[in-house]
Amino acid sequence: MVKKIIVCATAFAFLAGFAAFSSAADKGPETLTLQSTVDKSDKPKPATFPHKKHQDAGLACGECHHGKGADGKQAAYTDGMKIEKCESCHNKAAGMPKEAATFKDAAHTNCKGCHQKGGKGPTKCPECHK
Repeated sequence: MVKKIIVCATAFAFLAGFAAFSSAADKGPETLTLQSTVDKSDKPKPATFPHKKHQDAGLACGECHHGKGADGKQAAYTDGMKIEKCESCHNKAAGMPKEAATFKDAAHTNCKGCHQKGGKGPTKCPECHK
């Protein structure tokens, strides 16, 4: 009986420690500076993105992040997925639809669309591009 209690307590401590470690996993930087490294044709100013503020507001990673499946199509974000640079797919050579053809187009479509839909957050150029 005592051995069962010790084994169960040890297993519980291990699992609790693992859960605490995984919840403290890297959530990315507090603030990001977003700027195209590919399309510099119109010399856009970088945008400041408060990453932690969006996480603290309860947005799930998959609200913004996604990947590419084996078929080359967009795949939903899953925990632990490697987050690639947006421009690895969102670039003029990739043949994406206009609203996602470049990093700039994809960011404006996703970010401004979410802010307009939610009725809060910046939607005008100088609010992000300081």
